[in-house]
Amino acid sequence: MKHSGILIVVSGFSGAGKGTLMNRLIEEYDNYALSISATTRAPRPGEQDGREYFFLDKKEFEQRIEDGGFIEYACYLDNYYGTPKDYVKKQLEAGKNVVLEIEIQGAMKIKKQFPEALLLFVMPPDVAELERRLNGRGTETPEVVAKRLRRASEEAEGIEEYDYILINDDLETCVQKLNEIVGAAGSAPYRNEEFIENIRAELNVLAKGEK
Repeated sequence: MKHSGILIVVSGFSGAGKGTLMNRLIEEYDNYALSISATTRAPRPGEQDGREYFFLDKKEFEQRIEDGGFIEYACYLDNYYGTPKDYVKKQLEAGKNVVLEIEIQGAMKIKKQFPEALLLFVMPPDVAELERRLNGRGTETPEVVAKRLRRASEEAEGIEEYDYILINDDLETCVQKLNEIVGAAGSAPYRNEEFIENIRAELNVLAKGEK
């Protein structure tokens, strides 16, 4: 039974481990595709254009907005982030579960456009761990860390809009749980309408033959 992939939206506090979680998911399972977002922020050490993000300048990003090239886009900490439309559509049609790692603003736009999308919010086990992870990066100033914590406080008000939360305490356990949630979602009747209709048609033929 083959059907189109599921659009999966993953959000979470900065420092919750979303990126590590998504990379591990892609490594362990071959039925996922990680959508690469575009952004106007500067690359972090070790990041490459076209791998972690498509790095665009502000003018180019805004031109793509005008051209309708994004499923969604948002401004976060003075930078644009957006999801390229063509890549996502192609992967879903091929049966891949497409994972979008985006902020809460973009997630709400996705939910409005695609009610069937599966929304997951990644959280640390507690706030102390979140702060430890942010400081542990070693790439951001104390001011930026404080700004990210304030942002997390704002995002915490929208968690109820998501379908599930994932507590990222143990990475392997979290990856397994995520895959189980997606597997269960794939069994929803509205995602298997063609299969259901085929079964109904066959049963109707049998029922008529017995009369």
